[in-house]
Amino acid sequence: MSYAPKILIIDDEPRMCDSLNALLSGQGYEIHTGNSGKEAIEYLTGDGFALVLLDIVMPEMDGHRVMHYINSQHIETLVIVMTGHASTESAIEALRSGAYDYLRKPFEHEELLKTVENALDQKRLKNERKRTEEALRESEEKYRTVLEASPDPIVAYDMEGKVIYLNPAFTQVFGWTTEELSGKKIDYVPDGNWPETQIVIDKLLAGESFSGIKSRRYTKQRNILDVTISVATYLDRDGIPVGSVHTLRDITERKRIGAQLQQAAKMEAIGTLAGGIAHDFNNLLMGIQGNVSLMLFDIDSSHPHYERLKKIEKQVQSGARLTSHLIGYARKGRYQVKSLDLNQLVEETSDTFSRTKKEITIHRELAKDLFAIEADRRQIEQVLLNLFVNAAEAMPGGGDLMLKTMNTTHKDIKGKLYHPEPGNYVLLMVTDTGTGMDKETMERIFDPFFTTKEMGRGTGLGLASVFGIIKGHGGYIEVDSKKGQGATFSIYLPASEKNREIVQHC
Repeated sequence: MSYAPKILIIDDEPRMCDSLNALLSGQGYEIHTGNSGKEAIEYLTGDGFALVLLDIVMPEMDGHRVMHYINSQHIETLVIVMTGHASTESAIEALRSGAYDYLRKPFEHEELLKTVENALDQKRLKNERKRTEEALRESEEKYRTVLEASPDPIVAYDMEGKVIYLNPAFTQVFGWTTEELSGKKIDYVPDGNWPETQIVIDKLLAGESFSGIKSRRYTKQRNILDVTISVATYLDRDGIPVGSVHTLRDITERKRIGAQLQQAAKMEAIGTLAGGIAHDFNNLLMGIQGNVSLMLFDIDSSHPHYERLKKIEKQVQSGARLTSHLIGYARKGRYQVKSLDLNQLVEETSDTFSRTKKEITIHRELAKDLFAIEADRRQIEQVLLNLFVNAAEAMPGGGDLMLKTMNTTHKDIKGKLYHPEPGNYVLLMVTDTGTGMDKETMERIFDPFFTTKEMGRGTGLGLASVFGIIKGHGGYIEVDSKKGQGATFSIYLPASEKNREIVQHC
């Protein structure tokens, strides 16, 4: 007895169901009909149907809800939607939801029969491919077990370099599946990593097996990972090489942790040194200031040394400001913390700054309903001013300064040299159109006393104090820049759990 595909017809017009039943039954199909979405679901929970002819517009439960049910239950039934002229957009929406095709009422019988035949042919091909793949999986299972269990990405190639197999770890790390790349070459070698890759190819063609070659590879999302590569050839029954198996160990995290530990140790050492220097220097300044004050107490403005003593006092004050920056970097300052509206601080500080730098155009994109932050107002104002001044110095001929705020979470802070504490954050981005900086400069930008200015034109403590203040508030700061393409400083500050206090202008 030949197999008769089961087709379910759902339409709220009984005459339409009867007409289609009569037409399709004559073609050897097993037909079932219903007049509502509810009946469709009752049918679909039972024996499997090869195809559903589904009306979109129906009372109580329309075709879209039936489609949602099919998708949610992972029912392997093809759907052809039927729609009148007024609901073409709904039909297109159904196609996006996974329908095979749609027919616009009224339609010709020949059109219906051809569409049904094509749909069932596709389902047969899909089922045949599935059976073939299942048979192949069963025959390879004992060889695949070790590969499947490996925590390292593994890819098998034929001798032309085309993919035969990817293990789950490869998909997890790099993003591609075997189905996507089977029979294809993987375009995932960065331009700068072809020399060692050519070594891999040469050794492979020579029939050698090897391990531990360091390189880099792109992921599907075009992120770059550091990897070590180990390769073994595999032979056919006659001992002829027919392919190779490559194991790629992702060492990106290992390198990142190493860089993180190195950076943390450096910053901690510099912070300890800066704090010690600031403490000792403050003691010296206090001694100088005390003696100057005593001398000024005994003389008036007519004394020949009065002006010199006032200049010494002024220099002591300048020195005190430097120690304040050092203390800020060392994160040993005393903060007066309260709930603040960062948007308002940005507006007020940038307005003040714009009055002194009219050649710079300031653009603000401040998020509505921005989370409040727990911070010291004066310290955050100092951070903003230091960043604005740094941007202005990178744009001596003028330019644009973009200020953007938004809410975010720790989940969006990825791939950094730090592990953010879980929770909500406020992100402030300060972007300029200045000269930008190279990688070497970015790596040292927050170091105390590091400056790209000429001797005597800067202390190198502005961005260092920004780093210290942000870290002292439990936040994170990073910079992204390229030479000649401006720079963006991104600051993440923990969001306050209290209600936002509107900061009044003082």
